[in-house]
Amino acid sequence: MALLINDKCINCDMCEPECPNQAITLGESIFEIDPILCTECVGHYDKPTCKSVCPITCIDPDPAHQETRDALLIKYHMITNPH
Repeated sequence: MALLINDKCINCDMCEPECPNQAITLGESIFEIDPILCTECVGHYDKPTCKSVCPITCIDPDPAHQETRDALLIKYHMITNPH
């Protein structure tokens, strides 16, 4: 399942540089996570780094993009090996 940043975000910019897939960008009012690129750090780390560095815990599972760990691993391989 991809993650999403909820409206509690304070735009501290802690999460964006931590994302190994470059899935986090600044939206119109808060940071946003692209569900196509978010693998919850599967393939990179044991747990999502964005959640680890967020000082206010505003990053939640995205109910609109539910994926198994296996699906996230497949997505990781597609992102990191696009050929």
